[in-house]
Amino acid sequence: MVFPERFSNLPEYAFPRLRRLLDAHAPGGEVIHMTIGEPRHPFPGWVSGIIAEHAEGFGRYPPNDGTPELLEAISGWISRRYGVRVDPASRVMALNGTREGLFNAAIALCPEKTARGQVPVVLIPNPFYQVYAVAALAVGAEPVFVPATAETGFLPDYASLAPGILERAEIAYLCSPSNPQGAVASREYWADLLDLAEKHDFRIFADECYSEIYRGAPPPGALQVAQETGADPERVLAFHSLSKRSNLPGLRSGFVAGGAQSIRRLRQLRAYAGAPLPLPLQRVAERAWADEAHVEENRALYAEKYALADEIFADVPGCAAPRAGFFLWLPVEDGEAAALKLWKETGVRVLPGAYLGREAGGENPGRGYVRVAMVAPKDEMQRGLTRLRDCLYA
Repeated sequence: MVFPERFSNLPEYAFPRLRRLLDAHAPGGEVIHMTIGEPRHPFPGWVSGIIAEHAEGFGRYPPNDGTPELLEAISGWISRRYGVRVDPASRVMALNGTREGLFNAAIALCPEKTARGQVPVVLIPNPFYQVYAVAALAVGAEPVFVPATAETGFLPDYASLAPGILERAEIAYLCSPSNPQGAVASREYWADLLDLAEKHDFRIFADECYSEIYRGAPPPGALQVAQETGADPERVLAFHSLSKRSNLPGLRSGFVAGGAQSIRRLRQLRAYAGAPLPLPLQRVAERAWADEAHVEENRALYAEKYALADEIFADVPGCAAPRAGFFLWLPVEDGEAAALKLWKETGVRVLPGAYLGREAGGENPGRGYVRVAMVAPKDEMQRGLTRLRDCLYA
């Protein structure tokens, strides 16, 4: 079997690279894992009961796009959270995890050629969630990696790109709150990006999986700003997940919401190539989107971790906890060297920032950082962050 040539430049996934970097060396202390963004807070206690109550649903094929009850629950949450009412019958689709949606949306919506017959461009923040780049390559598009650095507020400045690139753009991915930096796109940022998308006729894929983990004001959403500015509903697709919001990464449940035409095309692809969520799990998701109490409890736990990180790194420039999300994006001289030193001397395991970025223009904007996941229990996290500070910033 021949591997498609367009995937020849695909970088190795971050965690195999990390294992190759660290696992040949003994840890220098109690092992504390702070690499993977897998929530470890308790999920809601009613989950198991709902699965048991609806277990007979495992004996039936589930609705491909989501049950009417689940789609209504999602639509209701969007309305409460963002003040936007989307028709559940035509503008929402349930996903088997948002990774599926972020990938398949490119397949469903990116043309093989632009209106001028050119190779399409997919705009990607750098560093980034790796599925963005794989989706671009899968549709034969040219991925263009745009630095998201301290100088740009850790969000990509797409407007700075050359007109020739923007004219070929078909999709722009934007993660807010961002992974790995925790940056939040303001209303003004979203509005400017929507204007740019309208001017150059591309779609925005808004990855908002971390939207419910924040301190202070809730982050604005792409659908919200699109409605406020009167943008074309087809201009934006918003992706959300229960993994972080509800501590249910194993449920593999999320959704995409957007214009009716875009959702119709996604549903058409899903009919042939999708994997719908089993019925009992759709019932859990239905309840989860309708309930905010467990989300508020979860956010309070992260607030304690934000405060703890602020305290531990109070005297270390550039090491404050983020505005949102659950990652620390900590500046170091070299991320690989720092991660290896930390592992060998303390047993704390973190991810080099370069593993989440891509060399572009001779520079990988993640090279001078490590990413630290604040998902462990508070006491464990305190031990890990204290060792990290003493090892890397003493």
